[in-house]
Amino acid sequence: MAGLGALARKIFGSANDRRIKAFKAKVASINALEPELQALSDDDLRARTATFREQIANGASPDDLLAPAFATVREAARRTLGQRHYDVQLIGGMVLNSGQISEMRTGEGKTLVATAPVYLNALAGKGVHVVTVNDYLAQRDAEWMGRIYRFLGLSVGVIVHGLSDEQRRAAYAADVTYGTNNEFGFDYLRDNMKYERASMVQRGHHFAIVDEVDSILIDEARTPLIISGPLEDRSEFYNTVDAFIPHLAPVDFDLDEKQRSTTFTEAGNEKLEGLLRDAGLLRGDSLYDVENVAVVHHLQQALKAHKLFQKDRDYIVRNGEVVIIDEFTGRMMPGRRYSEGLHQALEAKEKVRIQPENQTLASITFQNYFRMYGKLAGMTGTASTEADEFMDIYGLEVVEIPTNVPVKRIDDDDEVYRTVQEKYNAIVALIDDCKSRGQPILVGTTSIEKSEFLAEQLKKHGYRQVDVTDPNAFAPLIDGDDGTARDKVFAVLNARYHEQEAFIIAQAGLPGAVTIATNMAGRGTDIQLGGNADMRIDRELAGLPEGEERTARIAAIRAEVETLKQKALTAGGLYVIGTERHESRRIDNQLRGRSGRQGDPGHSKFFLSLQDDLMRIFGSDRMDSMLQKLGLKDGEAIIHPWINKALEKAQQKVEARNFDIRKNLLKFDNVMNDQRKVVFEQRIELMEGTNIAETVADMRHDVIDDIVARHIPERAYPEQWDVEGLQEEVRTILNLDLPVADWAREEGIADEEVRERLKKAADETMARKVARYSPDIMRQVEKAILLQTLDNLWREHLANLDHLRSVIGFRGYAQRDPLQEYKTESFSLFEAMLANLRKITTAQLLRVELVQQQAPELPGDADLPEMHAHHIDPLTGEDEMALADARLAAGPAPTRDPADPATWGKVGRNEACPCGSGKKYKHCHGALA
Repeated sequence: MAGLGALARKIFGSANDRRIKAFKAKVASINALEPELQALSDDDLRARTATFREQIANGASPDDLLAPAFATVREAARRTLGQRHYDVQLIGGMVLNSGQISEMRTGEGKTLVATAPVYLNALAGKGVHVVTVNDYLAQRDAEWMGRIYRFLGLSVGVIVHGLSDEQRRAAYAADVTYGTNNEFGFDYLRDNMKYERASMVQRGHHFAIVDEVDSILIDEARTPLIISGPLEDRSEFYNTVDAFIPHLAPVDFDLDEKQRSTTFTEAGNEKLEGLLRDAGLLRGDSLYDVENVAVVHHLQQALKAHKLFQKDRDYIVRNGEVVIIDEFTGRMMPGRRYSEGLHQALEAKEKVRIQPENQTLASITFQNYFRMYGKLAGMTGTASTEADEFMDIYGLEVVEIPTNVPVKRIDDDDEVYRTVQEKYNAIVALIDDCKSRGQPILVGTTSIEKSEFLAEQLKKHGYRQVDVTDPNAFAPLIDGDDGTARDKVFAVLNARYHEQEAFIIAQAGLPGAVTIATNMAGRGTDIQLGGNADMRIDRELAGLPEGEERTARIAAIRAEVETLKQKALTAGGLYVIGTERHESRRIDNQLRGRSGRQGDPGHSKFFLSLQDDLMRIFGSDRMDSMLQKLGLKDGEAIIHPWINKALEKAQQKVEARNFDIRKNLLKFDNVMNDQRKVVFEQRIELMEGTNIAETVADMRHDVIDDIVARHIPERAYPEQWDVEGLQEEVRTILNLDLPVADWAREEGIADEEVRERLKKAADETMARKVARYSPDIMRQVEKAILLQTLDNLWREHLANLDHLRSVIGFRGYAQRDPLQEYKTESFSLFEAMLANLRKITTAQLLRVELVQQQAPELPGDADLPEMHAHHIDPLTGEDEMALADARLAAGPAPTRDPADPATWGKVGRNEACPCGSGKKYKHCHGALA
């Protein structure tokens, strides 16, 4: 059957080939318009935008205008940037316009590809969002590609960290808005914490193009965006719990590296019970009594911190803080913290200051945020391995776009060694060989620890690690033929050196350059053979003013880079070496994709050992013993295409398992998402409503119905009523002192009559308040109380759902579906929250008294403490999504003199004012700034 499929593909082409063929017909019609558009003046070309807008307004669809609009953008790009879209780039743009994913190789110009579909979809005036992975790329692309849009009469905005609400609102009002996934998501959450419709910044979700779509919609989507506030300090408790773990022996716990889980054994439970009892922390007789749930949870987290999480692999300690390392990029993520007490457990383990846990105020997953868009598209160099997930979760199809120039890179079969040391010996030998030819080398590792181990191996073989902060560090590679072969230098690129990342990457294509990178620590910056001329000009000529000398130096640098490029090309182009396979094929492909851009020659090879994590976890013991029996000698490797296929299948299994985990998490999040939509839509309705008296009255009447139903059973005689209970609730909730007991003694009284009397009394009380304070003031009071109550209850509800989610899995032991149970119970909790909302709002409104007859101050935007999510700018290593309030410790905080504002530095809006007033900065000196 497989043979028949291959034969059919040869004759008819694959499904992907047929899609590309369909797009090629449209390319021909775009090309046919080129001579006509080249003859137009700039003003005439710009005037086409107004014509297109008019056609859209009259009912034309974007697809009707595709050919003329794409042709217009191509001509505008030629005039503004000096770049003309290749035919394959137009095809990539058509794929994006159709709401699919364009998979394009590294160096194929994805940034330019997006301009045509962005322009076409922006003509409707509803706003198009272009989503990038960091602030640097958002600003760069908005400025760079913005020249095309502005030339054609469209407005461009950019959303980056640190903007005010006014600046954000203006950026979202533009025809085209660039920004990061985190900023878009956080703005959505922040908007739904506002108290006035006019203060919201986003205006809808019409069309989005996601750059590096695999990183954002898959890797990043594992972590929800969370806005949270700190709870009380419990640092002593964490230190006490942490002290128990070293007392445990291996028999006291089970460790499952494959599932990334730890559990206590029966022996461990008994030992811990004794330790807890001695410390006075055990309530009841058993560790698993309900009163000890929190203690058990934190013991589990402490065990994880000690046994599963490794320093310098999963996190590093910098300036007294535990900083997470991104497993995909190897970069630090300051500002991001593990949840559910795990980060506190790591802080206790490393004996650094323990920061308090946080309470979730609002959260959303990237999956559910991006599925709000009417049309969603994406582009990346590596998406086909995750095609099933894109289709299942987002309904996005992956289309592979052919390269503009055929790829010349040679991808060798993997070399598998028995031990790690043998593997590294082979890697160093290959580096020596490439170095002697002047071939640039990029070595990809999976952790800081491994990159530094390789660095030590190179030093033992006579290599010298360059100081990347030295402007002349790479001079031996640039000056003369001999330097390339003779001077054995290398650079290390990982979280410890993130500040120099751009410069290191800029030099990684020099002849003989050796660059060790933790995973894909180069995304966003292409490695150019011969080095990056623009980077060198910026760095070397920073202080040289414009003039003949600067012009001459620029020409010299460009000529030198061209010469060096030819040397690198002659040596075979960039050689990419993988020191082990990642769990995901996509990450391996990203590393390989650094080589062979735009038709350059290149080479790639992965080196593995049976002691690597992937091989070890997936059962290499039998293979090791078999190889020893077969007589595999030290230093010998197994090289065979079958090995590659076996590894690929192991990776596919891991990917499938990770996909199942993400899909299962999403099923649970979808339950909360349905509730989130209801709450957020209700908030907007309340904010937009000028008169919510009717809503408040309905709530009041519902509360009265509930009170009566609780105390007067259906078809019961008055003597069976709970008169005392009814009277008490009328007094506490409705703030009314009514003769309910006298009513019960009346002849022929029924529950309906009681209900009507209560409603009438409550309505009259509210009518008197309205008359006393004026309708306008009472409407504002009603809106303020209702919104604040809803927000407080929603936060409590989120915490309840988190607790429910953490224990619902145990229902599986009773042969019940945990997801179905979660749906049922979360719905009950949601109904209870709405009932509470009605009750609390009614009680507060019937009690509220205004001291002065003036409009009460409506609450400002909800205070937003630190935010938890991540994505690191590849040029600076800075965490993009942390709010201004999340101060990233680059060193010890400077001493602040309360009397001298000049010593305060950057103060967070919600931080206590350094002057010592006790007020928040925004209400004190911040209000004056």
